Amino acid sequence: MAAPRAAKRAKLDRGAAPPQRGEDDYVLGNIVEIELCNFMTYDRLVCRPGPRLNLVVGPNGSGKSSLVCAIALGLAGDPNILGRASSVGAFVKRGEVAGHVKISLRGDTPDDMICITRKIDTKNKSEWLLNGATVPRKEVIDAIKKFNIQVNNLTQFLPQDRVSEFAKLSPIQLLEETEKAIGDPDLPVQHRQLVERSKELKALEVALKQKEQTLNNLKALNAQQEKDVERVRLRDNLLRKAELMKKKLPWLKFDMMRKEFREVIEEQEKIAKKKMEEAARIWEDSKGPIEELKKHRATYTSNIKKISKQVNENTTKRQKVMEDELQLNAELRAAFDDIDHLKKQEKSRQQRILKAKEDFAAAEKELKDLQPYELPRDEMAQLTEQIARVNVEIKNLKAERNGVESQLAREEERMRKCSDRLKEMESKNSKLLQRLRTTGADNITEAYYWVQENKKKFRREVYGPVLLEVNVQDKLHATYLENHVPNYIWKSFITQDASDRDYMARQMKKYGIPVLNYAGERIRTRPLNITPEMKQLGIYSRLDQEFNAPDAVKEVLISQAFLDDSYIGTDETHRRADEVSKIGISDFWTPDNHYRWSKSRYGGHISGFVDTVHPSRLFVSNLDVSDIENLQLQKEQHKKNIEGMNEAITKFRKKQRQLEDEEANILKQKEEIINTMRFEKKRREELQSRVDMRRRMLEDLFQEDDVESSTRKLVDQVAKLNDKRFQTMIKLKDLLTEAVALKWSHTEKHMASIELDAKIWEMEKGVKKFEKDANHAAREYEDRKRITQEHMRKLALAKQHAESIAMLTEDLNKEFDVMPRTIEELEAAIQDTESEANSMLFLNQNVLQEYQNRQREIESISNKLKDDKDQYEMCCSEIESVKGKWLPTLRTLVSKINDTFSRNFQEMAVAGEVSLDEHGLDFDHYGILIKVKFRQTSQLQVLSAHHQSGGERSVSTILYLVSLQDLTNCPFRVVDEINQGMDPINERKMFQQLVRAASQINTPQCFLLTPKLLPDLEYSGACSILNIMNGPWIEEPQ
Repeated sequence: MAAPRAAKRAKLDRGAAPPQRGEDDYVLGNIVEIELCNFMTYDRLVCRPGPRLNLVVGPNGSGKSSLVCAIALGLAGDPNILGRASSVGAFVKRGEVAGHVKISLRGDTPDDMICITRKIDTKNKSEWLLNGATVPRKEVIDAIKKFNIQVNNLTQFLPQDRVSEFAKLSPIQLLEETEKAIGDPDLPVQHRQLVERSKELKALEVALKQKEQTLNNLKALNAQQEKDVERVRLRDNLLRKAELMKKKLPWLKFDMMRKEFREVIEEQEKIAKKKMEEAARIWEDSKGPIEELKKHRATYTSNIKKISKQVNENTTKRQKVMEDELQLNAELRAAFDDIDHLKKQEKSRQQRILKAKEDFAAAEKELKDLQPYELPRDEMAQLTEQIARVNVEIKNLKAERNGVESQLAREEERMRKCSDRLKEMESKNSKLLQRLRTTGADNITEAYYWVQENKKKFRREVYGPVLLEVNVQDKLHATYLENHVPNYIWKSFITQDASDRDYMARQMKKYGIPVLNYAGERIRTRPLNITPEMKQLGIYSRLDQEFNAPDAVKEVLISQAFLDDSYIGTDETHRRADEVSKIGISDFWTPDNHYRWSKSRYGGHISGFVDTVHPSRLFVSNLDVSDIENLQLQKEQHKKNIEGMNEAITKFRKKQRQLEDEEANILKQKEEIINTMRFEKKRREELQSRVDMRRRMLEDLFQEDDVESSTRKLVDQVAKLNDKRFQTMIKLKDLLTEAVALKWSHTEKHMASIELDAKIWEMEKGVKKFEKDANHAAREYEDRKRITQEHMRKLALAKQHAESIAMLTEDLNKEFDVMPRTIEELEAAIQDTESEANSMLFLNQNVLQEYQNRQREIESISNKLKDDKDQYEMCCSEIESVKGKWLPTLRTLVSKINDTFSRNFQEMAVAGEVSLDEHGLDFDHYGILIKVKFRQTSQLQVLSAHHQSGGERSVSTILYLVSLQDLTNCPFRVVDEINQGMDPINERKMFQQLVRAASQINTPQCFLLTPKLLPDLEYSGACSILNIMNGPWIEEPQ
């Protein structure tokens, strides 16, 4: 049993650490710890791998591959991908019932761990735990997918038993595995879309050919049968003529019925109607005398009503006279009461005269005692002068405030222009941010605006993205700079404080944007010294001298990309490139190429690399950062000036309010004086009015009539009332006499009306007999009408029958006119026409139906053919659209893989290349070809088990995996015993490639399992050695 042992790991230099790594040098998703219990050869194991290259070394059978199996099964892998067993129960240590695997992945911070535990037993059952909580397997898979871990992808996870399978991968399978390994989810999806659409396109092509062939065949068959179709149509015309004649037959029968109806039925109805009208006339004539008597009775009735009305009017008048008499009696009693009241009122008038004299004397005394009021004219003049002075001060203050407000408006206009200029520059920043988005920084815009909104939360200035802080005047120099500096730096933010860096790193994690920290230690930049020898070779500058940026940004760029070691030359430098390396310059740029020279640490030989200068994609427009700073300073100064002017205007308004308050107080004092004067004047007027009023009251009391005159008036009134009562009684007597006469007349008229009613009754008995005769005649007429309606109904049915067979139209009437006009002739013509039609015989009775069916089928196929052609064009358009996105990206990806693979392969063997095998629209045949040669005399051949030895395939495989390092977005890669079968030279070169790749900034964590290592290998601090020792003599841990 192996004891828990921490991996040996050296701390990398701060300058070389990639921005996305934490302080512990781990990347999100790295394996931090592996714990095994009763798993394959292990009783218990706790292993802590390093963040970069982990060399798992141990003899065969010691348990190296068990570690690989544990990683695969612990991260939800299927046992079949390991090539060892098909069930998880086979991985439980022999003699044990159950075991478990626990994988700890690096989270957002060093203290944040994602712990995945898989418990297995010999019954092939698995239990999953995520951070100690039991969860379903799907939740574990979802957690792993967030880190882009693909244990079933041979480019990420290559166990020992499947090494040979990698070389057996067809180009098509290799392309699929590479697309999934790169981490761009759109590539495999677009590839599948293209494959499906290409299959649909081929199916549409076949369908179009089949439909066109079918359409031509149907047209040919119809052309052959056209003569038979004409004879069939002639026969159909004869049958149609017979049918038309059959349609006329019911119309002929209808015409006969209508003629009979008009000649017989209608005439009988007219006779019955004449008899009914004669009986009705006799009946009406018998009613005349009765009507005359009824008129006389109506006259009597009218006279009775008039007399009754006159009786009612007489009664009303008598009631009115009685009411008048009662009213006069009441007025008489009231007059006697007034006489008594006058006697009492005289005594009260004398008392009121005495009281009025006293009130008049008191009012005169109060008016005489009131002192006159004089207006304080001096005080009023002084107040008026103070109001004028305050108004002048307010006017001057408003003039000063208006001047300041004018200055404020001008200052605000200057600030607006400054802001507009800043916005214009911000739009340039937006263009640069958009360029960064197109190069892979999808969330750079959100990250930039987050930093702008939260600047106050940082202790020191934060710069970024770096692309926005750099200003290059020369476009060619901008191209050199963009090609030289790694892409991740351009999208990075730069902090100048450790706490700011930690805070930024946590926030930028969700945007996927790196954060670099500048500690403030200024790097000693070498001064630019262009010697005459350099000038002769065309060297005229150095890359760090050709751009402007804040000091922190420039220091980071120089330290990260070694800009002070890269020189700039001309076409002359390109022509004499070999001489440049001899004067000690190992990195320089010409208009078309980038030259780099390196010296081998082993043989001391010098290698040269020449790269094409790619056109600039980021520096599309130059932006002077100093202009932005100057504009921001101007904007701040304008803002301060505006604030100062606003404060001055506020002071002016405050002083103006004080002066206005003072003016209001003075006006209030002046108004109080005026109100006092008005009050005194009003008081004198009221007193004078009171004196005048009481004088008039006293005079009115003296002028009132005395009691004796009032009493005489009342006595005269009583005499008049008695005369009126007498007249009323006379009128009542006349009304009573009139009422008796009206009653006698009413009785006479009523008796005459009763006699007339008796005569009318006798005459109405005779009229009823005539009425009976008239009703009998009416019933006979109704019977004839019913007979007529019945015949009309039958006639309507005949017409309805005829219309059901054929509706009459103008064209049909014309055709009926040329046909026979009697039923017998028409029936004979129908029989002759049908006989002629039936005499035409055909071998194929359905020829016309078949012809018409084929014609409809031709139209249907033609429509479908048009739809298929439209769908074919739409499918072609979709393929071109998706292909325009997928193929350029794939070509770029394969080109980058080829550049790295070719460069690495030159160091290991003779030559090698990676190319994209394109097949036009057959996207399911696209693949990646790995071509290698290990001898100068041989040609490049596709990597396969038939052309290369096992060691050569291992070298090619590991170099292809190394080529994916910078392009793969995965947290770790596992390769099991890939160096088996290599010769020592290739194995040593391969190891150095792995060490160099592991030391790169963006390299993922790597596990390389091998039973042995060559002696005297060179290791870097990025390597961690995990020695596995197993056997019966291993001591148990205490």
